[in-house]
Amino acid sequence: MKNGKRPTRNQKQLLKKLGLNYQNWLIVKDTPGFIQTIHRFTGHSRAYNKPY
Repeated sequence: MKNGKRPTRNQKQLLKKLGLNYQNWLIVKDTPGFIQTIHRFTGHSRAYNKPY
């Protein structure tokens, strides 16, 4: 598993819109279609489709 990176401002806004606390999630992959995150403490990963 890749190491996650801290979210940018736009990514923080997206995570907030998805109902997540951006302080607990790291970004693994960010493409135009989806965003893949990993939880900072538990290591659980999730992928979300980006709303257009």
